Amino acid sequence: MITAFLLRSLDRKIIAAIAILLALAVLVPVLNLMTGTTNPLHIPTYIMALFGKYLTYALLALALDLVWGFCGILSLGHGAFFALGGYAMGMYLMRQIGSRGVYGDPILPDFMVFLNWKELPWFWYGFDKFWFAAIMVLLVPGLLAFVFGWFAFRSRVNGVYLSIITQAMTYALLLAFFRNDMGFGGNNGMTDFKEILGFSVQADGTRAALFAATAIFLALSLMIASAIVRSKFGKVLVGVRDAESRTRFLGYRVEHFKLLTFVVSAMMAGVAGALYVPQVGIINPGEFAPANSIEVVIWTAVGGRSTLIGPIIGAILVNGGKTIFTGLFPEFWLFALGGLFVLVTLLLPKGIVGTIGQYLPRRKPKTEATPPALKEERGDAKVQPAE
Repeated sequence: MITAFLLRSLDRKIIAAIAILLALAVLVPVLNLMTGTTNPLHIPTYIMALFGKYLTYALLALALDLVWGFCGILSLGHGAFFALGGYAMGMYLMRQIGSRGVYGDPILPDFMVFLNWKELPWFWYGFDKFWFAAIMVLLVPGLLAFVFGWFAFRSRVNGVYLSIITQAMTYALLLAFFRNDMGFGGNNGMTDFKEILGFSVQADGTRAALFAATAIFLALSLMIASAIVRSKFGKVLVGVRDAESRTRFLGYRVEHFKLLTFVVSAMMAGVAGALYVPQVGIINPGEFAPANSIEVVIWTAVGGRSTLIGPIIGAILVNGGKTIFTGLFPEFWLFALGGLFVLVTLLLPKGIVGTIGQYLPRRKPKTEATPPALKEERGDAKVQPAE
């Protein structure tokens, strides 16, 4: 029943995007593992890992588009949900190191031994099991979003004030996670991961599996987001975005719609962070930096907000350009990023996908033929000449 609902909610563009992602989930690992390094079709492992990172960013941008593009909530703190999901996965990966760490302690991570911790903190219990870490990847960002949204939306905080509060939230978490006594590695964070689910995180096969998992989760998230925005619930979200007071006057509990969408979006961001950490190999408080959340807004705006596909394209293009540009002119990247945002705002306010969609021909809806009897009632029937 749920599968049928999801499939009915897909249009041709979403189906094409999902098909491309699923094809990449199969094709890229095959070209990495099944072809030799001399083969022109071979994809090096570092390229696959790089594009896997881009796909996690695309999932984060999709999560933001769900609340900003369709609900009108400009969140400048989605990097916090991304980082929390990453830390949950990082804690699991740290517990898998065991006695192979620098200090050889089978229980305590290396940074705890270095800081003279005597026992494992209570909030680290359970992270030696993957299923528990997977639940925390969803639960921790979702719980934070629920608590934050409960107070913010019930207080009817909107617009720029809500954006500032979300940025303050992520900055507060940045300062908290920098502290060594928090038990999350301080400013160095967590790194030196060894294995995931019993497989070495450095092995080509593991990296290929992580890439495939990222592409599949992005496709699944795109399907879920499309089902949400094309449902009756999604129509109400658009009403909240465009005319919140009128929607409230019609009897809808606007804060409930906002809260549920915000929580779902935060969970998607948490999954993106969890997929990001094993592919990059590190998680530290820098992921909470407000500038990271602002970059997500730029990716979404460049691709085209309220299009679902646009943020995915924007995240891949901008980060691909960042990789190239920072290699050539590293000191000018921030200026280029700011200039890109200004140009898109002025020249492409609907982003790449939204602008292209304006010029594509649209199919006209089919209209049923009007019965002759109804035509006569409306006076549409032809007047017969008098004999």
